[in-house]
Formats: sequence, structure tokens, C-alpha cells
Amino acid sequence: MKRLHGLMVATLSLALLHGGAQAKDWKEIRLATEGAYSPFNEMGPNGQPKGFDVDIGNALCAQLHARCTWAIQDWDGMIPALLAGKFDAIVASMTITPEREQKIAFTSKYYSSNVQVIAKAGAAYDAARPETLKGVRLGVQRETTHERYAKEVLAKAGAEIVSYPSLEEAYMDLVNGRLDATLQDTIPGLEGFIKKPQGQGFALVGQQVGDPAYFGAGQGIGLRKEDQELRQAMDQALAEIIRNGTYEQLRKKYFDVEIL
Repeated sequence: MKRLHGLMVATLSLALLHGGAQAKDWKEIRLATEGAYSPFNEMGPNGQPKGFDVDIGNALCAQLHARCTWAIQDWDGMIPALLAGKFDAIVASMTITPEREQKIAFTSKYYSSNVQVIAKAGAAYDAARPETLKGVRLGVQRETTHERYAKEVLAKAGAEIVSYPSLEEAYMDLVNGRLDATLQDTIPGLEGFIKKPQGQGFALVGQQVGDPAYFGAGQGIGLRKEDQELRQAMDQALAEIIRNGTYEQLRKKYFDVEIL
């Protein structure tokens, strides 16, 4: 009887521990962004991240009445760091793709952006017509959907693909003449480079490309698959900030066009 009582106590203790894990209230959430993808995420003069991604993350935390902290993570280590438990959610303009969904979960999209080439104004390059990029040194960010499209589609047409840890480094080589063009999302290319002093003389050229086989179903917040309560809570919070007008206020703060 004594052994049975001990077994019952142990079983009850395990059940309580398991129930506690399932009942996590997510009042403290660790968010991560890259800090090098203006105007979506970049480092402010105070050493803290800022941008549309950051404002969206903070708005969701406010809606959830959660205390959130931010971590800065290099792009190519973003998913491994999430899976290693270094933070709880990626708010860094990560495109929702089937390949990534094999590893992590996503919220609903919080914006969409097509892809386009940046080059000297008047250049005849066009990502939708790969043959126009034959012999062109084309910069892309490493471990992105742009890199995959460039290597699997544009390189076959003769483009020379050069991968960088960040787009800022690619832009620097573009300005200095070490690249002919870059490939990136249209909105950050416009807002984060062309409209800035270093982007003088450059333009978005050719057509926008939005092939879902490469560029997914919009940008979402990345989460561990086991954290379904957090995903559901963030989806509900996202729906609410869209409904109450907070999302639209943030969109207008950064962009002149619809992005959702």
C-alpha cells in the first residue's frame, strides 16, 4: 500500500508538471530580429532595434499584455537559434515557405512583398526574364528565398551570384562597382536603399517577381512547432490590431502602399 501511495504521488506530480508546461501563459516573450533590413528592422542610435517588424512585435506584445525583450541575431543563424531556445519568436520579415515550415511554425502573414532587381537607373535587367541577367554579378543575402531563386533560376541563365551575410554589405559593393545589381524585396529595396543618399542613381528595374514556389505566402512570425499556444495567441493579437486600426497606423508610418 505504501508503494502504491508513492506511485500515485509520483504520477500526480508528473501530471501537475506536465499540466503546468501546457498552461504556459506567455507573459514574457523573447523576440528576435536581424537589425540589418531597413525599414523593417535596423539598429537605432540608442543601440536598440527599430522598424516595422519591431513595431509590429511590440504592438502584439501590448495586445497580449506581455513583457517582451528583443535579441539581435544574424540571419543565417536565425532558425537554429530559435530551435535552440535562445528566443521564442522571429519577427524579422521571414517569408513563409514550405521548406521553412518543415522546421518551424508561422503565424498568419503580417505583410507581403514581391522581389525585384536594383541596378543603375535605366539598366535592362529583369528578374522575370532571366536571360537579361546573363554575365551580371548579382548580389543576394545568404540563406534567403532570393538566394535560392537566384541560384536555381537566374544562375542557369548565366548570372553570377554573389552571396552576402547582409543586404547592407551587398549594397556597399553595388555602390563601389563590385556588383552590377542586387535582388531583394521591392519595399525594403526602395525604402532601405534607393531613397537614401547612397542609393542615388540606382533604381528598381524590371518586373516584380512573386513566384510562390520560391517566395512563399507572405512574411510571418516564426515559432517553434511545439509552442502552439503562443502561435494561436499571436494570431489572435494580429487579427485584433488589424481590426482596431493599430496595424494601419504602423503601415502608414513606413509605407505609402498597401502591404498586407
